[in-house]
Amino acid sequence: MNTEKIQKYSCLLQEYLIGEGMTLEWAIFLNVVVNCIIVFIGVFILDIVFRKFIIESFKAFSNKTKTTFDDYLVKSNFPRFVAHIVPLIILWHLIPIIFIESPLMTNLLLIIAKVFSVILFIYIFRSILRSTRKFLEESERFKDKPMESYVQVMMIFAWGVGIFWIIQLLTGFSIVSLTTLGAASAVILLIFKDTILGFVASIQVSVNDIVRIGDWITFSKFGADGYVTEINLATVRVQNFDNTFTTIPTYSLIADSFQNWRGMQESDGRRIKRAIFIKQSSIHFLSEEDIDKLKKIQLIKPYLEHRQKDVIKFNTKNEIDKELLINGRNQTNLGVFRYYADAFLNENSAINKDLFLMVRHLAPTDKGIPIEIFCYSKDKSWVNYEHIQADIFDHLLAAIPYFDLEIFELPTGKDIQALA
Repeated sequence: MNTEKIQKYSCLLQEYLIGEGMTLEWAIFLNVVVNCIIVFIGVFILDIVFRKFIIESFKAFSNKTKTTFDDYLVKSNFPRFVAHIVPLIILWHLIPIIFIESPLMTNLLLIIAKVFSVILFIYIFRSILRSTRKFLEESERFKDKPMESYVQVMMIFAWGVGIFWIIQLLTGFSIVSLTTLGAASAVILLIFKDTILGFVASIQVSVNDIVRIGDWITFSKFGADGYVTEINLATVRVQNFDNTFTTIPTYSLIADSFQNWRGMQESDGRRIKRAIFIKQSSIHFLSEEDIDKLKKIQLIKPYLEHRQKDVIKFNTKNEIDKELLINGRNQTNLGVFRYYADAFLNENSAINKDLFLMVRHLAPTDKGIPIEIFCYSKDKSWVNYEHIQADIFDHLLAAIPYFDLEIFELPTGKDIQALA
C-alpha cells in the first residue's frame, strides 16, 4: 500500500463529515482524534504480536546455545525492549502520512515518538549492561570485582545523555553550547556529589584491590563485622555474623580505617595471640626438690636435666654460696612454665610450625605478669579456630598449678568472706 492510498484512507472520515455539512475545522479535529485512536490501537496490537514472537524466538535461540549470556539477556527483558522497535519505526513513518492535514499533531506525535525511542534505547542499553555484569560475575577473574559500580556509572552517564537529548527534543535548545554545558555540569556536581564520590571510591577500591566481594571486613565505625556481599556505586553491603546486614558508604572505604581479614584467609594459618596473667607473688626460684618434682613432667624432663647441669657447672666453677637460692644461676618456676608452654605448642598438631611461634613475657601490670602465647592455627575456620585456641588455654590454665604458679584474679565475695 503506497503513501497516497494511506493518505486517502486517513481522510475518509473528514470528507464524510464535510459532506454531511460539518465545518472544516471540526471535521479535521474529529478525523485526527479517530485516526489517533485507530493508529495507536493498531500499533498496540502489532506491539503485542511482535513482542510475543521475538521473546519466544529469543528464548528458543538461547535454549540451544551453550553460553549463558543470552539467558541473562532474556531475564533482563532485552527481547521485550527490542520488540518495541518495529512498531515504533512503523509509527514513525505513519504519523507524517496519516496526519498530513494537521502539522501541529504531526510534530507533537513525532516528538513523543522520539522521546519514547530515547527512553527505549536507554532501557535496551541497561539490559545489556545488566546481562554483561551477571555474565562476567560467573568468571573467577571478575567474581570479586565491583561490577555493579561500573554498571551504575555507565547508567548514570546514559541517563544524563538521554535527559539532555530529551530536553533538546522538547525545547529545541542546543546542549552543545559551553554555557549550557557549564550550567549542566554545576547542577550535576551539586545533585550527584555523593554519587561522584562513590564512583571515585569504587575505582580506587578496584584498582588498589582494597576490598573484594567475599572479603571479611571489620568496620567498627559502622558496626560491620562480616563478609562483603555487594559493592555498588553508593554503598558496600556487609553480611554480619549474626546474619544482619550493614551498609557502608563506598567512599568510607578510602576515607576511614577498617580491617580486612583477607590476608589471614589467604595465609597458611590464623593467629592466636592471648595472654595469661600470673600472680607475681607465686613466682620463685626452684630448689633441687622442686626440680626433681618437675622432672616427672615428660615434656620438659630433657630440658630440666640439661639446664640444671649448666646451672650446677656454673655455680661450682664460680664457687657460688647456695645457702641462698638467689646466689648464682637459678631456674624459676615461671621460666620453666614458659618453656613448657613453648614445648606444648610445638607438640600440638593443630599449630602451624612453619609460621611464627613464641611464648613471651610482657611488662608487669597491676593485674600480674602477662605470659603471651603467639602462634598460628592451621585451621582458619572460625569455629575450629576457636576450639583450637580454647583447647590450648584450657590445658595451660590447668597446668599452671603444677609449677606452683597462680592465676591473677580480682577478689570475689567468697575471698572477702574467707578473710573475715
